[in-house]
Order: sequence, then structure tokens, then C-alpha cells
Amino acid sequence: GINAEYGHSLLKKKSDALTVRFRAILRQIIEDKKLTGELLRDASFSLAAATYAAGDFGSTVRENVSEASVKVRMGTENAMGVRLPVFEKTHDGAGHDSQELTGLARGGQHIKKCKDTFLKSLTGLVKLASLQTSFVTLDHAIRQTNRRVNAIEYVIQPKIRNTISYIQSELDERDREDFFRLKKITTKKGEEIARKDAARKERMDRERAERTANGADATAGASQEESANLLNALQPADNDDIVF
Repeated sequence: GINAEYGHSLLKKKSDALTVRFRAILRQIIEDKKLTGELLRDASFSLAAATYAAGDFGSTVRENVSEASVKVRMGTENAMGVRLPVFEKTHDGAGHDSQELTGLARGGQHIKKCKDTFLKSLTGLVKLASLQTSFVTLDHAIRQTNRRVNAIEYVIQPKIRNTISYIQSELDERDREDFFRLKKITTKKGEEIARKDAARKERMDRERAERTANGADATAGASQEESANLLNALQPADNDDIVF
């Protein structure tokens, strides 16, 4: 019972903390989506301006690219025991020099502005992807934690309480049985002691009556013997010299 309540309390606190973090990420996603939308709109306008100024330079850019200059590295962040993926954009400068001559004939300034705008948009997209991935991960973790909380609250704890109640009722019933058994034993012992006391008292009364009767017989015998002795003493002695 205590362990279940402690585990329920910890999981409830974890769920509340994850929910707070979940809502904060949701607000940040909404803000970053608006910002990223504006960046992508500006990037589209700058691409249109660069295409108008320099013509179709897409094939030239693709031919000069040998390695990506912008890479995304994934890390993790611990939030109440939940590992959240975090994406980070890295720019190592590779492929940067190969694009220096792009737009040298015409529209170079527009192409550079388009490149910078798309880099900003890419930064926003990476951040937004990190937030949305963390959002989905937190949503899954919150659902799982809430299922555990509900399982403990509505399944495990009632079972434990029912088990404790059953054990308590069995112990109470056993105590009542022991009390009844002890009461019966005490009553029987009391009756036996009373019966023995009555028998002992009866025996003592009988012995006392016998002693009294024996004492009366002895006294009567002694009185008869004294009376006989007295009569013998009062009778005249036999004397042959006296003639009546």
C-alpha cells in the first residue's frame, strides 16, 4: 500500500512536470512556425528576385556542390527521465568556396542574399523539427505515464485495499474465534473448579459429620462405663461373717 502510493505520487509529479514542459514546447512551436513561415516567404521572394536578376542558376549551383556545407547533428536532452531528441545545425564551410563564383557575371548580390535568407530559414526549420520531435516524444511519454498512473490508481491500489480489507477481516474473525474459544475454555475450567470445590466441600462435610458421630459414640460409651463403675462401687461387698 505505501509503496503503491509512493509510486503513484512520483508518477503523478512526473506527469505534471512533463505536461508543463509539453505546453511550453507547444507555445514555442506556434511562435517558431509563424517566424519560420515568414522566413520561408522571404526566401521565396529572394529566390524569385535572384532568378529574375541572374536567370536560372540552379544547375550551376548543383554542379559546384560536392559536399553539404550545412549538416544536422542530433543530441538528446533529459526531461524527467525522458530523452528528448534535439537537432542542431552545424555549418562547417565545406562547399562554401565552390559557390563563390556563382553569379559573378550578373545577379551575384541577389544570389548571396537568397543564400543567406535560405540559411536563416534552414535554421528555423531545424529548430522547428527539434521542437516538433520533442513534442511527439513528450506526448507519447505523457500518455504512457498517465496510463501507469491510472493503472496504479484504479487497478493496483483497489486490489491492494481489497486484499488488506480481506486480511483484516480474516484476522478479526480469527480474533473473535480465539476470544470465543478462550471464553469457552475459561467457562469450562470455572465449572470444573466449582465442581471440584463442591465435591471437596461435600467430602469435608461428610468427614466432619463422621467425626462428630464417632465423638458422640465415644462419649456415650464412656458415660455408660462410668455409670457401671459407680454402681459397682455403691453395691455392698460380699461378707460371709454378716448374717441377715
